[in-house]
Amino acid sequence: MAMLRSSTFTGQEAALRTRSQFAADALVLAAVAVLFWLLIRLSHGFTAPFNPASAPSSVSTDPANLPYYAARSLLRMFVALIVSTIFTFIYATAAARLRRTEKILVPLLDILQSVPVLGFLSVTLSVWLMLFPHSELGVECASVFAIFTSQVWNMTFAFYQSLVTQPRDLDEAARLLRLTKWQRFWRVDVPYGMLPLVWNGMMSFGGGWFFLIASEVISVNNQVYALPGIGSYVAAASQQEQIGRMLLAIAVMIVMVIGVNFLFWRPLTAWAERFRTGDTANAEQQRSLVLNLLRRSTLPRMAGRLLRPVGAGLDRTMRVFGLADRPLRWNQGRRRLGDIVFVVVVTLLIGWGLLQMLGYVNEQTGLGQFGVAAGLGLITFARVVVLLIVGTLVWVPIGVWIGLNPRVTRFAQPIVQVLASFPANFLFPFMTLALIRTGISLDIGGVLLMALGAQWYILFNVIAGASAIPNDLREAAAILRLSRLQTWRTLYAPAVFASWVTGGITAAGGAWNASIVAEIVSYGNTTLVAHGLGSYIAEATADGDFARTLVGVTVMSVFVVGLNRLFWRRLYDFAERRLSLT
Repeated sequence: MAMLRSSTFTGQEAALRTRSQFAADALVLAAVAVLFWLLIRLSHGFTAPFNPASAPSSVSTDPANLPYYAARSLLRMFVALIVSTIFTFIYATAAARLRRTEKILVPLLDILQSVPVLGFLSVTLSVWLMLFPHSELGVECASVFAIFTSQVWNMTFAFYQSLVTQPRDLDEAARLLRLTKWQRFWRVDVPYGMLPLVWNGMMSFGGGWFFLIASEVISVNNQVYALPGIGSYVAAASQQEQIGRMLLAIAVMIVMVIGVNFLFWRPLTAWAERFRTGDTANAEQQRSLVLNLLRRSTLPRMAGRLLRPVGAGLDRTMRVFGLADRPLRWNQGRRRLGDIVFVVVVTLLIGWGLLQMLGYVNEQTGLGQFGVAAGLGLITFARVVVLLIVGTLVWVPIGVWIGLNPRVTRFAQPIVQVLASFPANFLFPFMTLALIRTGISLDIGGVLLMALGAQWYILFNVIAGASAIPNDLREAAAILRLSRLQTWRTLYAPAVFASWVTGGITAAGGAWNASIVAEIVSYGNTTLVAHGLGSYIAEATADGDFARTLVGVTVMSVFVVGLNRLFWRRLYDFAERRLSLT
């Protein structure tokens, strides 16, 4: 009888499991079918005829168009994310694995991330229009490229750091197993860098939302091109002073951000936990209903089996790149000569490029514009400093409180992620209207507009730092009966300092970039302009004055890179040397 009951229970369990898998397969299949239908439906707009002379400068604000506009914006964001991931793999691997190339690629990456989105747009728009002269695909590529430049640099830095800090035992294992360079990349490098890549990809994706309006309403060379999208919808509604439709677009945007987090980033971060190395006993278990559904379904495993021969074929094809190995000995004389030749060639190329740029600027506007831009840069720098000070005083205590309370963390962290992902410039029209009604100058109000998009980086990183404080240190502070001020001075502040520096670097970079859209804002027919480097670049780009745009972008890059090298890097080194918990 016991055996009969056991077999009956097992049979019932198997039937339930089969029905569960069937339901999961049906849901996954339906989701894939809907996704392909949406891609086919949205792709029709890319091939629409395009004439620069008669291209629309705004879109319809009919609410019925919002679902289609939202889908177009979402597609641009994910295309940019895919391109960013491919670029990250190639660029970061070249920087980490090629010794001489690293000396160029890493500083170049530091410079590229300081270049504002409008700086890239002013240079590349004409290229895309030349490649696709009679199709809307040219403007679409320019829009995707603008979003790409707002996402890619943070992801590339994160993956590069994971490669250069890879444990030596993984490197030795790859050599002993005689893995090819292709095999090592996919079986060692990508798994080890997956966690930082996914988390930084999520943050970068949120940064891409911020520049949605600038990428969908492209104002370059005295011409305005508007693409169907939720960013261009908000811009059109603001121009027509339609507050109700702006609120509707904001509601749709909130739904999109939450939906993307639930359907994409949440399952991806939970899946990436499998690549966590070291002691994971204290790691918080990530959960995702979507990931559980995919694991229950048999379709992903079937797709994996079907694609396995493709992977094996790629492994065989990529053997031409050789093994993931390095020579144990080098010819020192030949290596030193190669380094000297490399440095001389690079120095000559950089010098030639600088002379060409200075000659062009001198001919078009005069070298005195560098002084004008530098003075305006100091004004914008003052706004960034105020933002960082106020953001630190407000959000560090709140971040520590959230991070030290697991129940609060579980509730608050998803909210913070949504707030960090929400494009703050969707609120700019309301803030502009408030500034107009109150008579407050944008020179002062611009700080608040810049803070709307940059402050969350400080909060997000401080929460992560506070949640990593070991319990034994907190218990020791309690046993010693330290006062609240003493606990902050001796434990909390030192423990979260490195996280604050990381958040401060990101917030400062975001604030510099946000100054371009925060120092010149409009509502209806009223435009407010603040004194600063951001408005200087925005006006030069809109007027088609490439020389002034080049001057503004160069000065902003000098400010950002100089501050990173002279201030932030020293703080980070101090945190690693004096305040590390390990």
